[in-house]
Amino acid sequence: MRVLILFSLLFPLAAGPLAHAVTARVAPRPATWLMTVAALLLAATSCGALGLLVLSELVRSPDLARVGHWSSSMVVAAGLPSGWTSLAAGIVLGGALLGAATFTVRRLRALAQARRHAQALPGREQLVVTRDPAADAYAVPGRPGRIVVSAGMLDVLDERGRAALLAHERAHLAGRHHWFTGVARLAAAANPLVRPLASAVEYAVERWADEDAATAVGDRRLVAQAIASAALAAKATRPRRDVLASLGAVLPGPAATMCRRVLRRPADPLSQAGPVPRRVAALLAPAPGRGLAASTLSLAFLAVAALCAMGAADHLQDLLSAAHATAEHWSATAAGR
Repeated sequence: MRVLILFSLLFPLAAGPLAHAVTARVAPRPATWLMTVAALLLAATSCGALGLLVLSELVRSPDLARVGHWSSSMVVAAGLPSGWTSLAAGIVLGGALLGAATFTVRRLRALAQARRHAQALPGREQLVVTRDPAADAYAVPGRPGRIVVSAGMLDVLDERGRAALLAHERAHLAGRHHWFTGVARLAAAANPLVRPLASAVEYAVERWADEDAATAVGDRRLVAQAIASAALAAKATRPRRDVLASLGAVLPGPAATMCRRVLRRPADPLSQAGPVPRRVAALLAPAPGRGLAASTLSLAFLAVAALCAMGAADHLQDLLSAAHATAEHWSATAAGR
């Protein structure tokens, strides 16, 4: 049981390499699903392992043994983890649950704000054009979802670039990408070790929207140029976005200035680049394959992680069942006398 619990606690350390491998080798849509499930599973199994450590101390209590009708002496003799280990696990588990609860409350508030914002936007069309001179474009989830594009953004794009931009934003709403990022961030709030997966999911949904936009307009380079132009304009004007749950076409940052270099020299190294140059480079490259090998290995890894967690839980359950049977045996023997 100790070994299985230890493995369950160590599996999230592989979140970084897993995110890198899936992002590099798997198409954006399946990569988003795979990494979201991975983040949730690794966070859940590690928290479950902490819970088992706490339970391993609780089941040694004679009072709880009387309530559960099992032999406390047999449980104590089973060599479960020490009380100090269980205490530390309880503190960490409490922090994980608090982090998850805090994030959930904030996320629900952000989604409610996004819904109110979407409903308050003028008109009833999906697209809303604002007079803001700062270049910005984003999708607001809600009922209905809305796409907000500033006048400043429209000024820097031609007609074909605008079509590519709108196709990207429509892909965000159609794919309900805010749920993927929300679930991944929730997992990271519960276990910070899976943050690389949460960050990779945020990048993957942008790549997913990029590929859907490229399919819609039929020109991958056009989408790359639109994203690069939008990123450079957003960096120059620094738009302020108040909707926390919104999803944008560009992610302005220090690396946005590399977009011109990527467009000119696609072979430039991107190891230190931000998400926007990497997205532009991906669009300039051939369409990504399915990445079946990487997906299969990742699923196998996740299956092992799940089996270890379930094995540890089964071990504790088997121990309590045996202790319960022992207690009933001694009770029947004493009654026969």
